[in-house]
Amino acid sequence: MTADQDIALRPAQAGDAQAVFEITHVSIATLGKEHYSADQLAGWMGARTPAYYEALIANGRMIVAVRQGAVIGFVDAEPGEVTRLFLRPDAAGSGLGKRLLGLGIEQAREGHAGPVKVEATVNAEGFYRRHGFRTTGKGFFSHGQGGDPIEIVHMEL
Repeated sequence: MTADQDIALRPAQAGDAQAVFEITHVSIATLGKEHYSADQLAGWMGARTPAYYEALIANGRMIVAVRQGAVIGFVDAEPGEVTRLFLRPDAAGSGLGKRLLGLGIEQAREGHAGPVKVEATVNAEGFYRRHGFRTTGKGFFSHGQGGDPIEIVHMEL
């Protein structure tokens, strides 16, 4: 079954934050486990709660993917940057990431004439490269909550 047949895309709304929080957590724990240490994975979310994601949803830029009434992925962007793109692991490889990335790029280009940037996880670098992004450098993400820094890849389109 393709992503187009059973998945609807819509703006995120109040009440989606718990699902977005859980998707982020399970995606990191599952898809990142080959590229990050157990300590990095354990500390990745820091002190984030669903309320953190409610605030992001309130900005009005997040788009969620819904299958059979359940949120299974999302993308968030701001001018010049796709800031978040996460899927439930069982949706990876279905084409949904490509669909969400396309929407995120559109949003990132609104009011922005320069390149679109992304700070990719190490495991997602190939995904972004397949969709036209190029690596511009490497770095670390630190959520300010303690724990080990997380390697990231700076990329742009």
